[in-house]
This record gives sequence, C-alpha cells and structure tokens, in this order.
Amino acid sequence: MHPIFQHRPSRKLWFGLLSAGVVIGIIGALNVLINGHAHVYNVTREIPWGILIATYVFLVVSSTGLCLVSSLGHVFGIEKFEFIGKRAIILAIITLLCGFGTIGMEINHPIRLGIYAIISPNFSSAIWWMGTLYGLYLVLLSGELYFLMKGMHKGAFALGMAGFIAAISAHSNLGAVFGLLEARPFWYGSFLPIYFILSALVSGGAIVSMIVYFNHKESGTPMPQKYEDFMGTLGKLQALFLTILIFFVIWKIIPAVYGHPPEKFEATMATLTGPLAFNFWFFEVLLGMLIPVVILLNPRTRTPGGVMWAGLLSTFGIFFMRFDLVVAGQLVSMREGAADLTNGLLSYVPSITELAIVIGAISLCLFLYTLAEHLLPLDVEEDH
Repeated sequence: MHPIFQHRPSRKLWFGLLSAGVVIGIIGALNVLINGHAHVYNVTREIPWGILIATYVFLVVSSTGLCLVSSLGHVFGIEKFEFIGKRAIILAIITLLCGFGTIGMEINHPIRLGIYAIISPNFSSAIWWMGTLYGLYLVLLSGELYFLMKGMHKGAFALGMAGFIAAISAHSNLGAVFGLLEARPFWYGSFLPIYFILSALVSGGAIVSMIVYFNHKESGTPMPQKYEDFMGTLGKLQALFLTILIFFVIWKIIPAVYGHPPEKFEATMATLTGPLAFNFWFFEVLLGMLIPVVILLNPRTRTPGGVMWAGLLSTFGIFFMRFDLVVAGQLVSMREGAADLTNGLLSYVPSITELAIVIGAISLCLFLYTLAEHLLPLDVEEDH
C-alpha cells in the first residue's frame, strides 16, 4: 500500500471521492469529443458563454489570488505569510492549468487556436492578450516554485515580483475581455478589471485559509501558535477585502438601475429579481459575503476554524458570482423580436455534460494538490 494511504482511512475516502469526480469529468469530456459541442452543451448562438467559461474565470481568479497572497511573504517581506509560499504557488499553477483545460473544452479547436495565436496574432484582441499574459504568468509561477523548492530566495523574489506583475496584468486583462464588449452593456466599462483583482484577493485569502486549516487538521497535530496568529491576521484581511467587495457590488448595481440604462438595467434586474435572483441573494450575498464578514469581524468567531468556514463560504459564493456575471450579461437578446424569450429574457441552464466537466475540473485541482501536499516538501522548515 502506498504510504499516502497508510493508517488514514479518511485519505482513502478523500482520494476515492476526488477520483470519482475526475472520472465524471473524463466521461463528460469524452461525450463532447464523440457527440460534439452543439449536441451536449446548452450554450447557443445567443448565449455562447456558459458555465465552462464561468468555471474558467473562477479557476484563474483563484490562481491569481493565490499568487497575490503568497507574494505578501517572499516578495513583500511579511514574515507571517512566508510559510504559505510553496503551497499557494503550487495550487496557483494547478488551478491555472485546470482553468486552461476547462476553457479548452469550451473551444471547438483549442490546438488550432494556439497555433494561430502564435503565427497570426491579433494584438488588438483582449482574448489574445489573455492567452499570452496567462502563458507568461504560468512560466513565471513555475520558475518561482522551482526557486522556492530549492531554497534560492533571491531567484524566488525576482520571479515572485515578476509573477505578481504578470498576475495583475493578466487578471485585469481578463476583466477587459468582458469590459471592452460595448455590445454587452452589463459588462462594458472599466469596472470589471478592478473588480476582478479585488475578488482575486478574496478568493486567494479564502483558499489559503482552507489550506492552512485542513493541512493541520489532517495531520492530527495541534496548530502551532504562529499559524493561529497567521489565521487571525488573514481573517482580518479577509474581512477588509470582503467589506470592500460588498461596496463594489453595491456601486456596481446603483448605476445599472438608476436611470434604467438600456439592456444594462434588464440584465441587472435579472440578477436582483429575475432568474438569477436566488443565486445572487443566497449564494453571492448571504453565503459569499455577509455570513463570512460577520464571522470575521467578531473576535469570538475569528478562530482558525471560523476563518476556514468563512473562506469556504466565500469560495462557494464566488463561484456563483462568476456564473451570474457571465450569464447575466447575455440574457438580454441582441436580436429584436427574438421568439425564444421568457419574460423578455433569454434562458440558460447548464447541461449534464457541462456540469460533469466542471466537477471533473475542480476534482482534478483538489486531487493534484492533495498529491503535491503528500509527495513534495512544502514546509518551510525543510528548506534548512
């Protein structure tokens, strides 16, 4: 029996669940390859971006957030954050790669896209810059991880700083992929690039809190005092990020409903009172922001366990933020007199195949990170 599974039945169960999730994803991917996108996806010409695009955004946002949080330690010299560096960077790489895989399943010919992106680049395309910047970001993350694993701190600092800049650039450009679409008023404008960076910080902090908590919970050893102090500091930062995010969401809504701007108003109302209202009020607002803020602002509940629960709820809510953002921007038809409308809006419900691929992508992220946690020397003490 592999040492990973020895004396730990819970590990067997965890790996078994993740393996099942990966198998579900593989079945979904094979269904796409055999039957084609048009037959197994519920996206249409009117709503071409569905849950796979939302999952891609969620995963790369998580990757960026992990990079930004890890940079607080070995780039900006905040000692409390140094121990999380390797874990955050390796998970940033994994989530980025799984994000690439998810969007690859959305694209009919991803290999052809990659070839033409190199031999016939369109420098005025935000999507071309997205692929280029995230490719550079992946290279820098890989180099940074190498230097961290070797204990070469100067190299890790240099590539960490470069990776920090690349992360900000790539992620703000991802916001521009949506924000530059003048034909989609719900997305159009300068708000999304900034909003994406802020939400990346929330995602990164939330995931780091779960990494630290479950790492010590699984080991069966008490959490050292310095890690408890770290969780307290991280909880305060998360409370700050979430509070700012709440105000961002409020001021995103106000201009969209004041004066009833065409199409933007209808798309916003779809999230407030329409088909996405439950997602917005329950998952985004209640689970994703309000409950975590209450937990984190109260010193009695800002324990390591409380910070972890706040992070878990935030991560869950942020996934629905991505889904609602992507879908809401397309619910208002661009064709006058469209017949397939419900209460004046288009509709989209993910297919079973799309959901299977999402489950597979997230399961693969967790599976690969769990393997890395058990097979690689990720503790700072092992550098010395």
